[in-house]
Amino acid sequence: MLNLIETEFIKLRRRKFIWLMLSASMLMPIIGIFYFSAEDTAEISPIQFYKFTTFSYTPWIILPIVLGMFCTMLMYDENQNDMLKQLWIIPISKIRYFLSKFTIVFFYSICFMLLAAVSSIIAGILPRTVSLTVDSVSFLFIKCLEIGVLTPFAMIPILAVAASQKGYILPVCTTIVYTFLGFILLMVNMYAHPLSSMTAILMRNISGVVMKEPVHLSKALLCIAIWGIISTVWANIALSKGK
Repeated sequence: MLNLIETEFIKLRRRKFIWLMLSASMLMPIIGIFYFSAEDTAEISPIQFYKFTTFSYTPWIILPIVLGMFCTMLMYDENQNDMLKQLWIIPISKIRYFLSKFTIVFFYSICFMLLAAVSSIIAGILPRTVSLTVDSVSFLFIKCLEIGVLTPFAMIPILAVAASQKGYILPVCTTIVYTFLGFILLMVNMYAHPLSSMTAILMRNISGVVMKEPVHLSKALLCIAIWGIISTVWANIALSKGK
């Protein structure tokens, strides 16, 4: 398992576009500089600033789409060039192979959110948009780590779709539909979609955010777990059929 993970990290060195996608984490902080430039800085609290730059569209839309693209790229080359058939000859466990891909997505997600946190701090300091405090910065990094850890588990279904397809069109289209469906269902039934459940968990203790109903942490985690387990089983079956 560790050898598979090490191999995946080595392969990432050749994929410069994957590292370029990390720059998407700076999108909302940059927009935040211009958005808050017209506001009275004395009235802007750190949490209000972070809600826009880090806790809004970044975990709802930007990160899921980036991770969906990342999952597709991880699987595309090997599926397209029939490299999986060579891997199964060794043989390699299908589940371990899939989990090694997930591990890379997991670390990539954390790096993305840590970069988003640093970008938000810089965006607040350079134009002197907001006065940062130790407590607010600590809260920012804790929430970003929470986002970075939970989102990959919510995106396991997309990784399973990418593992079952040789092309990239279906996984990319599925990523877009999956992401926006999670955003829509948040206000309908937050326990029906992994991304909705994840967002509910993240927003439960951010001041100024009012949810439609109290967040039941166990239900949200159960939703993410069920989707993840079913997707992992499906990916294992799809990879086995691709022998």
